[in-house]
Amino acid sequence: MNRCISVVTVSVACLVLLPFAAADEASRPNIIIVLVDDMGFSDIGCYGGEIDTPNLDRLADGGLRFTQFYNYGRCCPTRAALLTGRHPHQVGIGHMTEPPERPLGFEGPYQGFLNDNCVTIAEVLRDAGYHTLMAGKWHLGLHRRDNWPRQRGFDRYFGCFSGACNYFKPGGNRGITLDNESFETDEDFYTTDTFTDYACQFITEATEADDRPFFLYLAHNAPHWPLNSKWEEFQKYKGQYTEGWEALMRTRLAKQKAIGMFADDIVPAPHVGPKWDSLTAKQRDDLDSIMAAYAGCIDSIDQNMGKLTKHLQELGQLDNTVIFFLSDNGACQEGGTLGKGSTEMVRNPPLETTGGVRLGLAWANACNTPFRLYKHFIHEGGACTPMIAHWPAGIPQDQTGSFVRQFAYLPDFMATCVDLAGADYPENVPPCEGLSIASLLKGSSDPVHVDPIYWEHEGNAGVRWGKWKLVREYQKPWELFDLEADRAEMNDLAESDAKKKDEIVALWETWATKNEVAFPKRFNMYEYLRETNPKKE
Repeated sequence: MNRCISVVTVSVACLVLLPFAAADEASRPNIIIVLVDDMGFSDIGCYGGEIDTPNLDRLADGGLRFTQFYNYGRCCPTRAALLTGRHPHQVGIGHMTEPPERPLGFEGPYQGFLNDNCVTIAEVLRDAGYHTLMAGKWHLGLHRRDNWPRQRGFDRYFGCFSGACNYFKPGGNRGITLDNESFETDEDFYTTDTFTDYACQFITEATEADDRPFFLYLAHNAPHWPLNSKWEEFQKYKGQYTEGWEALMRTRLAKQKAIGMFADDIVPAPHVGPKWDSLTAKQRDDLDSIMAAYAGCIDSIDQNMGKLTKHLQELGQLDNTVIFFLSDNGACQEGGTLGKGSTEMVRNPPLETTGGVRLGLAWANACNTPFRLYKHFIHEGGACTPMIAHWPAGIPQDQTGSFVRQFAYLPDFMATCVDLAGADYPENVPPCEGLSIASLLKGSSDPVHVDPIYWEHEGNAGVRWGKWKLVREYQKPWELFDLEADRAEMNDLAESDAKKKDEIVALWETWATKNEVAFPKRFNMYEYLRETNPKKE
């Protein structure tokens, strides 16, 4: 496909246009999507957390908080769906991206890089006259240069192509790139700070160049492992988690109820893991350090959100800039039940990417309060993200500070950006799967999605259809929940309402067949894919 797209028409899925299509250039909003990595549903203050996030809380107070916004449960499938408006399998990332050391060696839904049969938001908005800017984690393919950010629609790019990287000293095949060239970091480098600095620089350059609006995608690697908190932020939180995960979950749930996020009668998911008082003093001290490092990483994100919004304000751009802030999946359980880390590991972090502090399952469970499970899974703890929308010129004043209860999901970003920008979605690629959520920003209480939305990742699968959610873990039976009555998925109705379950299972199977969804009989996806997709001669 020629990516010098001739934009002709708009797909049906994206056909919900606001007056921006006919508006003059000055009224079209700038659009910023800030994606953080592996942050739990309840971590930030405005979602119930104790972590100091005044800048995000301020955006929420002046904007909207979505309570049912869905991701794809894992880093790169989320990025694929967000940027293309299509399901990950449809664009080549049905599992993960190709590993940094080598391509997978085959093509199709699981090839591990964006295919040519899709467009990115940047490609569409650039054709609509926007400056297109990106800083941060790409994670949508490494080995084909024509799939790098500059080749997929971004005018400027600074960041890392691969998944995880060391915050202080990214190295090897997980290093930093400025546009298409390698970038040497210095002793002052810290991913969260430097990604934001370049984002601000790119915005300045764009606004000084002309009056065209800009689209910025700022994709932080924090708080993904290794949890490289700055020492000062770590010290701020060290000692705050000595009461353990059960106490943290109780405190967060009480705050969520107090701010009106959940009803008083919500039944939260229980903690999975050992009782805090069963652990040794050394284990509890290390676990306090792990959570303090994680909190420090999130504190840095918030500081940088303050830096970004202040920069927009100084440029006179804040009022007509739509800012979306969300996480790519729930908190990360990778690293074992108790995770990995200590005060010494934070003070002197190992420089390799795969070492360092990891949150672990027990803390991840608490960070996703009140939901079940975590990253990888399609249950609410894995696939429901905190999502803030802020837009002073667009969100009605009487709506600011409120919750959006209607559900939406990642492919909606493409449709929403097309809508807000008055852009055209090209006819020479398959249609956008999402729908515009611009009406929700304007205060509508009507549902955006009447038809079902679907997921699959590593055999974990789900469907959301109205109040119903069908979901399963890999190789386990389907479960059915009424999320209007049971938001934390605690009362399985699969047996008592078997007819409804079977109806929705049939819908999922039709969708899965259409999109060539497959998963292994044993849980080693890369091995399975190599065996079932031999290299073409």
